[in-house]
Amino acid sequence: MTDTQQLAEEAGSEGNLGYEIFMAGLSILSIVNLGLLIFVRDANLADVITVMNLVLTLIFLLDFIVRFIKAPSKKEYMGRGAGWADLISALPFQQTNILRLFRLIRVYRLIRTYGMRRVGQALIKERAETALLMLLLIGMLVLEFGSLEMLRLEQNVPGANITSASDSLWYVIVTMATVGYGDQYPITNPGRIMGTFIIIVGVGIFGTLTGYLANLFLSPMRRRAAKQETVEGRFDELMQLNSQQQKALKELGEMMKRE
Repeated sequence: MTDTQQLAEEAGSEGNLGYEIFMAGLSILSIVNLGLLIFVRDANLADVITVMNLVLTLIFLLDFIVRFIKAPSKKEYMGRGAGWADLISALPFQQTNILRLFRLIRVYRLIRTYGMRRVGQALIKERAETALLMLLLIGMLVLEFGSLEMLRLEQNVPGANITSASDSLWYVIVTMATVGYGDQYPITNPGRIMGTFIIIVGVGIFGTLTGYLANLFLSPMRRRAAKQETVEGRFDELMQLNSQQQKALKELGEMMKRE
């Protein structure tokens, strides 16, 4: 078992340490949203946060289902593995979201046990998956806070067409996807600057996703090619050894004849 697999298994991330950190980041975001809902007074801004909370709840619910199905011992996972906390925190109730702190405890326990250096080395070994997950986390942050900021900048400006939570979320989504339908667009300079930042993040995410998928499909071919090269190299070595043995036997036979 490699260091990455060992650390991931200890964290309960089913073979991907970067994924566990990704889920911890989403946990922090969901807990921050609880505080934002208390202080935000604008109904449209609150709607954006509520929609994002629903998306996060769906992600956490799917995460629990996958963990439960893959758990070698479901009883142990629900008990010592804090599966009960994963289940309750995945329910669509704000009061239970605080239990997502257990995911942060897992990562903290991991770093404390193995040390930051070893964890960092494990992440570097799985750098493609880690980079993709970190960009997805950034994408979630940009989707929420970009929508909040775009709405704050645009909704009260005369002639604006981004005036509701759905307008803002739709604009950020199509902009990050580099589609840009043009039905929603910022009219203020600060809004356009924010839109430029969202485009750059979107290009980075989809570019990384494309590279990751290409590497995922090409890796088996590369492994087969490397294996074939290894077999061919060993075959050549055996042929050379056999040739040397035949030559040595021939010389030994000639020496015996002369004697």
